[in-house]
Amino acid sequence: MKGFIHEDFLLTTRTARRLYHEYAEPEPILDFHCHLPPRDLAEDRRFQNLFEIWLEGDHYKWRAMRSNGVDERYCTGDAPPYEKFLAWARTVPHTLRNPLFHWTHLELKRYFGINCLLNEHTAPDIWKRANECLARPQLSARGILQKFDVQLVATTDDPTDDLRHHKSLAREELPFKVVPTFRPDKALNIHQTQPWNAWVDQLAAAANVDIASWDHFLHALERRHDAFAELGCRATDHGLECAFATFTTETRLRTIFRKARAGRPVSPDERDAFATHVMLHIGRLNAAKNWVMQLHLGAMRNNNTRRFRELGPDTGFDSIGDFPQARNLALFLDRLDQEQSLPRTILYNLNPADNYVFGTMLGNFMDGRIPGKIQFGPAWWFLDQKEGMEWQLNTLSNLGLLTRFVGMVTDSRSFMSYPRHEYYRRVLCNLVGRDVENGEIPNDDKLLAPLIRNLCYANARSFFGFESLLPESPPKRRAGKCGN
Repeated sequence: MKGFIHEDFLLTTRTARRLYHEYAEPEPILDFHCHLPPRDLAEDRRFQNLFEIWLEGDHYKWRAMRSNGVDERYCTGDAPPYEKFLAWARTVPHTLRNPLFHWTHLELKRYFGINCLLNEHTAPDIWKRANECLARPQLSARGILQKFDVQLVATTDDPTDDLRHHKSLAREELPFKVVPTFRPDKALNIHQTQPWNAWVDQLAAAANVDIASWDHFLHALERRHDAFAELGCRATDHGLECAFATFTTETRLRTIFRKARAGRPVSPDERDAFATHVMLHIGRLNAAKNWVMQLHLGAMRNNNTRRFRELGPDTGFDSIGDFPQARNLALFLDRLDQEQSLPRTILYNLNPADNYVFGTMLGNFMDGRIPGKIQFGPAWWFLDQKEGMEWQLNTLSNLGLLTRFVGMVTDSRSFMSYPRHEYYRRVLCNLVGRDVENGEIPNDDKLLAPLIRNLCYANARSFFGFESLLPESPPKRRAGKCGN
């Protein structure tokens, strides 16, 4: 009997199956945005059990478990790992039509070769079989990258990080590259005076700069930007509710900075002005180095005050926000464009109601030199599922050039997330294959083959300037001994 996850999973037409198996499946992976811990790669972490690799920090699963009436002790609490796994196994049958049902069984298949459905009855055997596989070197942190032909991982790193794990990785001859990504979100939080000042002190130490003024602050950020560049960084990343576009004078910025460093509160308008000009500074640095600026827009975070106080951020209490996006985004991009300092930019949208806003924004700032200079980024977070991916692909197709799209990311803290690239590729090939069979796209592999290959790998490699870091010819996909 064919398992639930079979070779033609999600591929509903003959053309979709051909496009996937001939052109998408063999392509390696560039994971240009994720939250994997560099330490795990530097130390080649070995995962002791299925809980560690699969459930330890997965707020997607925690949300589903809470919705199923599972006590917090089995999500983020002190329950033993196996009991937490059993609580998840009991939840999985209730995730039908939720992407977690697909992801769960795709991951069990690809990592461990497990074809049966996860539930409370199959859980003991799945736990045993998966843990046996995890004991093998093929599923260490580095082994996983090789198993899934991951050529490059770009982690997400604070400017104050000493990057020691990245330095350690850079000294080794590895079959993949690991590079940092510059994430200066904490630099913007001047309205949170006490934690912001503590962070500025950390920045001063990391940059070896005495930060006594606005100009010193910008210089320290630039020094850290340079330090990231030395380790192969090719991008910055910014998690914002919406773009900042409150422009002011250098004199006022110096006053705001002194005020905050003295521990005095700043007004909302002062915070917006400060954040605007920090973002402009980062944009200019990126343009000078030919880096990519990634703007993750639209998340409304930490909505449950009680749980935030108990558990902290990134524990599953965030949602899509309905912030006005268009005007500030246009003003911010326009200011950099006027200065000839607008870098390659990826706009990640979290609210599908704004898809056409973002899709039309792209064309305003293309420069006629760099193909796809402003990107409508892949579906992320709550939209990282079949329908959300199709919405994003259709929006880009209708309003821009799908052929220039940079493709998918994991955006994950888990080493179990690499099948998300496969999931995206199957959705992509199914979408294109359906159009071919409906007569809406020519059935011509001279058009179709480069489209699929580029949207899986080559466009990202070129857009981020990874050519100098990677081999000329991508390695062929290797099958692991556990899973396939």
